[in-house]
Amino acid sequence: MTHRMWLFALSFLLPATLQAGDPPAQPRQDTVLRGDAECTFCHDEEDSTSLMFIGRTKHGTRADQRTPTCTSCHGPSQAHMKDKQAGSDKRPKPDITHGRRAPAIRPDALIDKEFGNFKGTASPAAKINQACLACHQGEKLMFWSGSAHAGRDVACSNCHEIHTTQDRALDKRNQPNVCFGCHKSQRSLFNRPSHHPVPEGKMSCSNCHNPHGSAGHKSLRWDTVNETCYQCHMEKRGPFLHSHPPVSENCLNCHNPHGTMVPGLLNARPPYLCQSCHSDASHRGQVGGLPGTRSVNAAIIGSLARGCLKCHINIHGGNSSENATSAGRFRR
Repeated sequence: MTHRMWLFALSFLLPATLQAGDPPAQPRQDTVLRGDAECTFCHDEEDSTSLMFIGRTKHGTRADQRTPTCTSCHGPSQAHMKDKQAGSDKRPKPDITHGRRAPAIRPDALIDKEFGNFKGTASPAAKINQACLACHQGEKLMFWSGSAHAGRDVACSNCHEIHTTQDRALDKRNQPNVCFGCHKSQRSLFNRPSHHPVPEGKMSCSNCHNPHGSAGHKSLRWDTVNETCYQCHMEKRGPFLHSHPPVSENCLNCHNPHGTMVPGLLNARPPYLCQSCHSDASHRGQVGGLPGTRSVNAAIIGSLARGCLKCHINIHGGNSSENATSAGRFRR
């Protein structure tokens, strides 16, 4: 067989693409994350307008070797990528699906009506959190496993948004609405006249609380209530020559930090707040008005104008050594 005949016979065995001289098929290129070509072949801007926003976040920084891939959060999902389910036009779900986030409900929506799906994420909360905790560990997250949120099957994606340029849980102005999705009683307290400036956007819940858990009371960022308050109210820390025991014990004895109807975040108005500990025998109740004569006798003065703080102004503690027998009464 001649050389020309051999070439003619081999031409029938070569693939059609090579016969036509076409270049070999190029592998799919990653769009946003490393190794996401298999995912973005189907999931693109037409599938979800916010899907590609992950490229604008820290999770999409490809120059950082710590940057995750699609499978880091959603699992290998081989069955999802292979084919559709038998007898159905839908593919199997990915190994980890984060489902609908509870805080995605509008603040003005009927939360009670739609909140039944709070735990209804497609994957168990523990499975979702395991994917997140594979990278996010230590420091603020060291108490997560024993936190109230973890104990109540709250998933990371119930509060945090990943495919977005602005995670509302990390934004000072929007974070309270994420928390209020569950903590509705605190929302009502912040609507009272006297409150910390959380609704105004000057503070956020995470200024006092660590939602990932802590060693302190009520997931506080510091070990005690007083230590938390002293971070801003340093003048109340002391030490004082004359200390007020309920103040040293717990600020919540007199204050509600989320909001009250009384100025100064007080739980009640004086003298009722003071008389919850102090008997009214020394300062008897009286109608509003001044005593008929000049006197320092408590029996005559009574609860003058019903304002204990008019005389006992240094109620958090005092250093006055004048008139030592009564200096512990926190007068000016």
